[in-house]
Amino acid sequence: MANYKIGIDLGGTNIAVGIVTEDGAILAKKSVKTGSQRPFEEIVKDMADCTTSLLEENNISLDNVLHIGIGAPGSIDTANGVVVYANNFKYGENIPMAELLRKHIDKPVYIGNDANVAALGEVISGAAKGLKNAIMITLGTGVGGGIVINGQIYEGQHSAGAELGHIMIVQNGEPCSCGRNGCWEAYASATALIRQTAAAMKEHPDSIMNKDYTLETVSGRTAFEAAKKGDAAGQEVVDKYIKYIAEGLIDMINIFRPEILIIGGGICNEGDYLLKPMREYINKYVYAGSRLPEQKIAVATLGNDAGIIGAAFLR
Repeated sequence: MANYKIGIDLGGTNIAVGIVTEDGAILAKKSVKTGSQRPFEEIVKDMADCTTSLLEENNISLDNVLHIGIGAPGSIDTANGVVVYANNFKYGENIPMAELLRKHIDKPVYIGNDANVAALGEVISGAAKGLKNAIMITLGTGVGGGIVINGQIYEGQHSAGAELGHIMIVQNGEPCSCGRNGCWEAYASATALIRQTAAAMKEHPDSIMNKDYTLETVSGRTAFEAAKKGDAAGQEVVDKYIKYIAEGLIDMINIFRPEILIIGGGICNEGDYLLKPMREYINKYVYAGSRLPEQKIAVATLGNDAGIIGAAFLR
């Protein structure tokens, strides 16, 4: 009898559900809109309904499911399956999500922070497959971080650690959503890049960026596209942004020296235009420099599937 695991990636936009095999492959998946401003009971019911329908569509009995794992944003009490706090959701605090899902589906339910879960997914089936120690950084709306040590997620006391985006890189710098100023997230997230680009567009009205975009349509690609066309203002934004990313990564390397450091997020689509100068900066300023072997840095390979696979392997 085949045994499967269910992985659920609870995002701000979509709830993605996957049937995952014991070797870390996704057999089938589907998604529904999250509606993150809704009451949490409705969100949990949709998670259950999506899971049930996916199993039915693939003729898999619930008896063949070992357990369900959920990757959710925010601070997670993993021992008790509780979402303590998630700033991008409006359903409240201390939500017993695992218990609520078990009321709909009678299976063991495990829950973890989405960034930690994605890192685990990359270790199981992605860029870090075959390795035991990895750090994953996701550059998106914020800066997410996940730590895997000896093949296990490291969360810290009360499951509240690994908030890697909230190390400080600029004292008294830009305000961060966490309440501090100068956090890495406030400089290296895609949100920060858009803000930095918009500021450069205002400062340099003759920039190509103002010909191709407006302040309403500026995106994370804007400065990179302009820089590739030889635009000085765009190149300045790109250069600074890459250094902001690199400064935080240097801290991660200096603290953990992982077997691999994985970067995810849409900005990685820039490829070597992002990675080459970033690696050069890191190699120049990381502790011990060239005296130690160069840190392996790779782009995440699983995309949104990392959350599903990692969640399925939570225990």
